[in-house]
Order: sequence, then C-alpha cells, then structure tokens
Amino acid sequence: MKERYDVVIIGSGLGGLVSSIILAKEGYSVCVLEKNNQFGGNLQTFVRDKTIFDTGIHYIGGLSEGENLYKYFQYIGIMEHLNLKKMDENGFDMISFEDDAIQYPHAQGYENFIDQLAVFFPEERQNLADYCEKVKSICNSFPLYNLQWEGKYDSEVLALNAKEMIDNFTQNEKLKAVLAGSNFLYAGIADKSPFYVHALSVNSYIQSSWRCINGGSQITKQLLKQLKNYGGEFYKYKEVTSLNIEDNKVVSAEMKDGTTVSGSHFISNIELKTTLKMAGEENFRKSFYKRIQSLEGVISAFSLYIVFKPQTFKYINHNHYHFKNSNEVWEAHEYDENSWPKAFMASMNASKKEDSWAEGMTCITYMKYDDVLPWVDTFNTTVEENDRGESYEEFKSRKAAKFLDAIEVKFPGIRDCIKSIHTSTPLSYRDYIGGDGGNMYGYIKDSSNPMKTFIPAKTKLDNLLLTGQSISMHGVLGVTIGAVVTCSEIVGKEYLVTKINKATE
Repeated sequence: MKERYDVVIIGSGLGGLVSSIILAKEGYSVCVLEKNNQFGGNLQTFVRDKTIFDTGIHYIGGLSEGENLYKYFQYIGIMEHLNLKKMDENGFDMISFEDDAIQYPHAQGYENFIDQLAVFFPEERQNLADYCEKVKSICNSFPLYNLQWEGKYDSEVLALNAKEMIDNFTQNEKLKAVLAGSNFLYAGIADKSPFYVHALSVNSYIQSSWRCINGGSQITKQLLKQLKNYGGEFYKYKEVTSLNIEDNKVVSAEMKDGTTVSGSHFISNIELKTTLKMAGEENFRKSFYKRIQSLEGVISAFSLYIVFKPQTFKYINHNHYHFKNSNEVWEAHEYDENSWPKAFMASMNASKKEDSWAEGMTCITYMKYDDVLPWVDTFNTTVEENDRGESYEEFKSRKAAKFLDAIEVKFPGIRDCIKSIHTSTPLSYRDYIGGDGGNMYGYIKDSSNPMKTFIPAKTKLDNLLLTGQSISMHGVLGVTIGAVVTCSEIVGKEYLVTKINKATE
C-alpha cells in the first residue's frame, strides 16, 4: 500500500467498488480498504455443506440488454462476465397467503404482468394497467434511473405513500395485498414507506429478473478484476478507525493495525453514523449530526439456510413471498413471541450443476434487533471469531424450529428433504455488513418527512463523500446509481452520464 492516493474508499460494498472503478477509469489512483475477510458487503456469499448461499443478493432486475442496470454494468465492464439465470417470465415472484390456496404471480414485462394477474382478477385489468403506468411514470421522474443527467424529480413524488397509492388503484382487498406482497424488498411500513421506493424496487424486476448462478459474489470478483485492470488497489483486514481532519478536509485515514493512508478525496461506503464518528462530531453542523443520530434503521432479519439432500426437493425458478394473513401484508414486522413469523421470503440457489433439483434454499423473515439484545456486546466474524455462548445457540435453534414450522405449512414435506440447516440473526448482519442494528436496507424512508432521510453524497468536509445504501436507494441498482451520484461530485454529472451513454450505445 502506498502512502497516498487520489481517492481512498472505505468499505468494499457494491457502492464503494463501483465508485472505485468509475474513478480508476478516469485516471485517478484509487485504494479500497475493507475490514473483513471478504470484499463485497451484501454481495458476500458463504458455503455450508458444499452449498453456496447469498447473504443479500437473491435476485437482480434490469439486466436485459438495453435496460438501466445492464448499461451501468456494461460501462464498468462486468456485464458480459456474469453467469446469470433468467427467472420464470410468467412469475418471478409468487405471492401467497395461508388463508388462500392460490399463488399470485408477479410476471416479467408489464403487459405480461397485467395478463398473469388478470387471470385471477379479470375485472381489475384496467386498475392493473393504471398501477403499472404509475410505477413507470414515477421511475421516469428520476433522471439517473434512466441514465439522464438533466432533469429534476418532483419533490411531491417523494411524499407519496406506498400503501395509500396501492390502495387507491383498487377496491379489491386481495389485489391490494398481492400488489404490496413483495414489500419485503424494502421492508414496507404502512404509514411510512414512500411509493417511489416501491416503484423503483419493483420496476426493474418487472422489466427482467435474474439469479446469479453460484451466488452474487461473482459480481464482486468481476468488479475487483476491473479495478485491478485500471490500476486500482484493494486491501482486506484494513479497518479504518479514524479520519484526521485539517482545514475542513480529511488528510488521512488511520487503521486498526496502526497504518495510515493519505488522499485527495475520501469516499465512505460504510454505515453513516460510523463515518461521522470516525470524522468527529465537531466537524459537522450540530443539526446535521443530530438528524443522522435520530435516523432509524430498517428492521433486520433472521435467515434460515437449508441444504437439501441430493435430488429430494425440486428447483423452483421463482421466489415466494408468503404471509400468514392477507390482511397483514404491511404489518409483518409487528410481531410478538407467539405471532412470529408473520411472513417470509423463500429463494432458491441457482446452480450450474443441476437444473431440476435444488441444492439449497434461503428463507428470510423479519427480526428486531431488540430480540438479540442479550448478546449485543458479542462480536463474531471470520476475522474475529468469538463464541456468543450457549444461550445464543439455544435462541437460534428455537427460532429456527419455529420458522421451519411456518415454512413446512407452505412447503409440505420439506423437513424430509433437509440435510442441514444454518442460521443468521441481526447480529450476523451487523458484524459482517456493518449496518446500524443489523438493518437490511439502511435507514427508514418516511413519506411524511421525505427530506429527513435525504442524505447528499457531499458532506461539509470538502473532500469527504458518501455512498452506499445508507445514503441512496438500497438494492443493486439503487446502490449502483448512488455510486454514480457520488463520483459525479468529483468528475461532473453531465460528463459522467454522457460518457456512460456513449459507451453503451
């Protein structure tokens, strides 16, 4: 590692890596610092019983030729190297309820989306069309979502509430639940989640939906390969503990191992509250600092990773969003000991080896950080291995058994197919991903106070920039666009977007 770089990037999540390639392509000397054993943040995978599992990337939208994420990935040089499997075009997501035997599909392509749901709701075809048009129009109001540098989104768009908007399209209660049924994608909250978050989340999947064969870490691998091609450097086991400030600028970053690195620009791809702590509260406006400290993290998750016995469970080329009650699609995060889990997402691993049989399945449900408070002072990663104790193992076993009971209702006989089960809790997300309270998607966005969670990429410190899901939209597309916003502060938005468009014509 050199003593000085043009750009030092803290954290190797998707936002940091995309930023690093964009700037390295522009001729900047770039260094990415990662504290953990694996690069990639939410793109990380792990192996259990020779089966690959994703931590955060279960499917990706917008990757067909000409679509927005395809163009961004093409520009940074990774698109043609990805190993992808297209999901079921007539239902990439299935929404189901315990009080109803029907599985309701979310299909790829807007006309197909309408056609497939109209089978179950024939009288709602026009309402479905109106819903789709509104989703598309909201997406069109965000310039960078469509690779445009000109234009400004209407601030009124930010204040539209997701549940209210969906409810306005139809009087049919079941259809309302079906349209909102994938709100696990953004941890939907009835009185808070904005409609633009819903629209930006579902639109790219309706355009096209894909799974990464053998996991999302292939994206990390290709990003690092491109970064290396452009002369960028990246280091793991490099935990930044503080930023040294002089004359309203970051001059260097100090690491846990005692090393220091200097730079002209610093980009933080880590948790926002942690970034402010590193830089020092006194270097930010009091009002800004207080606002950031008051932000509430999105709820966390409990995940069950199931390894199947060979050739016992059929591969399913779609995801399941399953709810105990169709009336509680927006309340799945509001549970007590008895009612948990109210809902879950189930997603298959796509494998090169076998197409008809599944190797593994990931099932995710909501879990509050408060549920793991007894062990909140423990810390456990590959780098720093620690035992959280027998009580924690008992807690996980008890929760896994109860979760499996709920999964068995949806997939009868699944227990007989299981070879082994593995779990993760909010503490796993906190320790490996670094999110505040182990949150899944950064901070809660509130339609009634949209500007509270609007965090600009540029900070009061002249050369400190921010990126990642805590700053912009979450998800692969949202974080990629956020990285473009961040890099625009250095190279210019018009210049960068024009260059991306020319490179992908």
